[in-house]
Amino acid sequence: MVSRARRTGIAGRYVAANRTTVQRPASREAYRLVCVLLLVAAGIAGAVAPVAAASSGAGPSSPATNTTDGQPAGPHIVATFPDPVANGDVGEFVVVDAASASNLTLSDGESNISVPSTGTVALSAAPNATRALVDVPVVRASLSLANAGERLVLRRDGVAVDRVIYDRAREGERLNATTGQWTPRGLSPRPVVATGPATATAFVLPDSPDVPLETLQRAETRVLLAGYTFASPRVADALLAAADRGVRVRVLLEGGPVGGTTTNQREQLDRLVAGGVDVRVIDGPHARFSYHHPKYAVSDDDALVLTENWKPAGTGGRDSRGWGVRVHSERTADELAAVFAHDADGIDAVPWREHRRNASFVEEEPASGSYDAGFAPETVTIEHVRVLTAPGNAGAAVRSEIAGAEARIAVLSPRLDPDGPYFASLVAAAERGVDVRILLSNAWYDEESNQEVVERTMRLRERGLPIEARIARPAGRFGKVHAKGAVIDGETVVVGSLNWNEHAATENREVTLALDGEAAATYYGRVFTADWDAAGTGGSSGERTSSREGMQNRKRTLTMALGALSAASLAGFVLRRTVDFE
Repeated sequence: MVSRARRTGIAGRYVAANRTTVQRPASREAYRLVCVLLLVAAGIAGAVAPVAAASSGAGPSSPATNTTDGQPAGPHIVATFPDPVANGDVGEFVVVDAASASNLTLSDGESNISVPSTGTVALSAAPNATRALVDVPVVRASLSLANAGERLVLRRDGVAVDRVIYDRAREGERLNATTGQWTPRGLSPRPVVATGPATATAFVLPDSPDVPLETLQRAETRVLLAGYTFASPRVADALLAAADRGVRVRVLLEGGPVGGTTTNQREQLDRLVAGGVDVRVIDGPHARFSYHHPKYAVSDDDALVLTENWKPAGTGGRDSRGWGVRVHSERTADELAAVFAHDADGIDAVPWREHRRNASFVEEEPASGSYDAGFAPETVTIEHVRVLTAPGNAGAAVRSEIAGAEARIAVLSPRLDPDGPYFASLVAAAERGVDVRILLSNAWYDEESNQEVVERTMRLRERGLPIEARIARPAGRFGKVHAKGAVIDGETVVVGSLNWNEHAATENREVTLALDGEAAATYYGRVFTADWDAAGTGGSSGERTSSREGMQNRKRTLTMALGALSAASLAGFVLRRTVDFE
């Protein structure tokens, strides 16, 4: 089942006298434990990220300094790494940007350390160990950081100009002093990357399962496949054939998916490794992501980005409504290749054979649905491609697209938190007159939460807002909605793995594309309209993905599990569905 507990994300903070106090956020161990318990009850079977001279993100600044692009303009503390995964915390450091100021000292409450006035430096008691962790000059200093909490004060001529306080250090993670974010070692959040115009193939599932397959089959030099789960014999065949003809093939997956790794996945990954394919999984107590959840592939100069998993229910066209796009663009492919290299070459990327030795597996019957193709793939011209990734930028970028909408927004999503920031962004769009349509999954396990969204939008419509939500009715065209996408103003498409919630945006590895161009928007808009019209206006009585009796039994079991967990009184814990159940 789930093999480890992992955390990333934004630490809670409040403004101290003149900077940031960082508090340890709520533990994710409880979250993952509850997820596993609920699923069982329902019967569902290296180095720290290089520290740049100016850390990314924005946060509160010291009154002693102005800010430039969200960064303090004067002398300031950039980052600290109090608890390396090493005996005696060897290699711990504090990074300071002197901003060419002289007479600077850093105090940890026990000693005052002189700070060089030349640029950005890392202060460390063990420079040789620290040099492997940062890409700035390292200066020896008598520095000892407490894991239980520390107060760091930067002074100029004896006057405090910056300070950072944390109450507990995270093992193996560094603190960005500007944003208040703890980042696992080896994780470098990326900016939104614009890769220019491109020709693309737009397609949907289950209508066009051959598009992902043929993308892999025609590779000549490289195939990099990233996913959450993998259990497709057809895709495994294509990867093995590519390896046989000399293509470099690498696969990176999640090591502890919700519900466990299936025996079907074990069989396919064993085949790949036996055929010479490099297969790794993200795993371990210091993994950089809560879940490795993207669905993409690089095939030579083609970038394939999907909403679906690499298994019969997804890319095999046997169940889910999904969206996908194949972008023929060397720049886009190279950007995804860079994401893949960053992830697959990390210390938490464990070879499959090593992971397999201690793994457990669950039985799962593969999906076997059959559906007529209603929408053929289309070649479309993309005016601008933007690569969005999480953790880092995808959540804010998606909300920015929503904020920029002028006329209409169509959202297709498995689920949406009515109290979350994405729904709030959609409501804000409706308040300024944008027509908002939200089509949600008909899967039984999303029924109650999605019905809440439907009812919330009904109340908003009664107030005169142009917003409506429906629950999908497959009508024999697919099994359930699993896509995560949007069409905005008939000009922009958002498509990829990102579920629209804060956990996915801040803790998971996700990959999504934003595509500007009327041709792509028209294609996905046409599919959305067909699915929307099929859902009718009732929404709440959408078709279920299995027999009614079986689903009711599972729901009763789930209710009992929730009652037991409630009795256990997990104080302050709020459960949100944040990853795929399949």
